[in-house]
Amino acid sequence: MQEILHSTTEALTSESTEFKREIGVFGGVSIIGGIMIGSGIFYLGAYVLERVQMNSGLALLAWIIGGLITLFGGLCYAELGAAMPVAGGRVVYLNEAFHPVVGFMSGFTDWLIGGPGSVAALAIALTTVFKSFIPISDFGIKMAAITLIILLTVLNLRGVKLASSIQNISMVGKLLPILLIMFAALFVGKVSPDLSLTSTTTSSPTSLISMIAFAVVASLWAYEGWTNLNTVAEEIREPHKNLPLALVIGIGGIMVLYTLFNYAIMRVLPHEQIVAMITSGDLYLGTAVAESVFGSVGKVIVSLGMILAMFGSTNGLILAQPRMYYAMAQEGHFFKAFSKLHPKYKVPTAPLIVQAVFSIILVLMRNLDQLTNMVVITGMIFSVLTILSVPRLRKKYPTIHRPFKIWFYPVSVIITALIFTGLVIQAAIEDPVTGITGLVVPLLGAVTFFIFDKQRKEQV
Repeated sequence: MQEILHSTTEALTSESTEFKREIGVFGGVSIIGGIMIGSGIFYLGAYVLERVQMNSGLALLAWIIGGLITLFGGLCYAELGAAMPVAGGRVVYLNEAFHPVVGFMSGFTDWLIGGPGSVAALAIALTTVFKSFIPISDFGIKMAAITLIILLTVLNLRGVKLASSIQNISMVGKLLPILLIMFAALFVGKVSPDLSLTSTTTSSPTSLISMIAFAVVASLWAYEGWTNLNTVAEEIREPHKNLPLALVIGIGGIMVLYTLFNYAIMRVLPHEQIVAMITSGDLYLGTAVAESVFGSVGKVIVSLGMILAMFGSTNGLILAQPRMYYAMAQEGHFFKAFSKLHPKYKVPTAPLIVQAVFSIILVLMRNLDQLTNMVVITGMIFSVLTILSVPRLRKKYPTIHRPFKIWFYPVSVIITALIFTGLVIQAAIEDPVTGITGLVVPLLGAVTFFIFDKQRKEQV
């Protein structure tokens, strides 16, 4: 038993790999930021405000809490990824912490829903932006989304260096218009927003906490995507050092960006105007700020920012997700073709192609709202289990070198896991159909695992 544990430890901690290690710290930050910073920065602030009864102070507090929750979740991933710099991300951690079936259920859910659903949702959202400039039908939007998915998949099939370079360029490109709007609003804005935390009709502490939690759930969709860097850990240079650094810089920087961007909105738009816009169904507060500061050019700046943001998010997901399916196949519990890398470009070719096919099917079958709800709930379930993997693996592999350890352990792990669990339950109550889907699909994954596992044992 000790020999098995020793060989497993060596495999998990070794930096030798068939992949090419071509992603540095900036590349890692670009992957995180490229996936996390999407179009939501321009409109999710409206949902957060709505859920705290239009209280500006509580809205900013919700953004900060959402960022801190995400950061501590990211720190758990940083400890796991630095100690085990292998492809697959949370599939690997769940395998080792609990049982291979748990990791497979996570990967299977991402393979069937999470990865393709996110790619499809972003592709549809990106192409929808063009409706503001040219007449395009819903069918035309879907065809444009499919074309985008095919294009980015082909580029990713050419190797991680090219895909990472695209990610770096799109990251810088989309930050420029966002930062331009934000800093211009902060300096030009003359409104002094009321940031007191008491101007709500909610009186009891329990109701107030529940209200803030509901707003935090909305903010977490904007932070979605922070788990994806670990799936390419085997392609990061000096992962023991660079992976935690990229996670801390990426998530911490985005938390500051989101908070300041939403404060900048409050500096430009009077509170009465914000309330009137949200009440009328106009959620794009960021667009209104850009038009207020830059005039008619502002709409072009926002549209450019949204296009670049979603382009980077889509490319980042297409880059990261297939590495998870590769890890599942490497363990002998998935299609053999998924375990092979391209002889020249060293990328998991079959998983990339299959993900593109599934994404295209979802583009044709689902709308944007259905896709986003489906992805969030199913993803959070396994985020909770991955966070709990930290104490499990500390006990199971006490001698593994951990160059990075989560801060304030074990309190930080317990609180983060409890918060994510509460958010999963609340989200499932709000959308029971998607909640049921979030349970049925992993169970289907468990059945699939045991079928492959039986075949693998029969071949031995």
